[in-house]
Amino acid sequence: MAGLPKRGIDFTSLHENLETATPSGRHFFHVVAALAEFIRELTVQGTHEGLDATRARGARPSRPPARTEQQIRHARDLLTQPENTVVSIARLLDVSRNTIYNYVPGLKGGRDALPDTTDGPALPQPGQPAH
Repeated sequence: MAGLPKRGIDFTSLHENLETATPSGRHFFHVVAALAEFIRELTVQGTHEGLDATRARGARPSRPPARTEQQIRHARDLLTQPENTVVSIARLLDVSRNTIYNYVPGLKGGRDALPDTTDGPALPQPGQPAH
């Protein structure tokens, strides 16, 4: 916005009924902009304080893992069976394909070896007999 007046351009906001062509409009715009900047700085400061407090408690300031170790082992076991696809395993475990690739080392470079199309046979749901 700072460069617009230098180029002879005024700003008009139809929603807020704000126009920078008048002195009162410019003043109001600067007050609103200063408040928005203040709120943003408070938000950033609060975020940093929260992250510091989390680290001080010894916790990781990140999202928790999407799957348990048991679910990851289950995915790895399913991947050893050639009839299973990455897509079918992801559906069975109710995760995305990317989650399977992220949690099973070695898949990223070897995607061609493991088909991820939906053409493969569907895996049975837990508790259901295989056909």
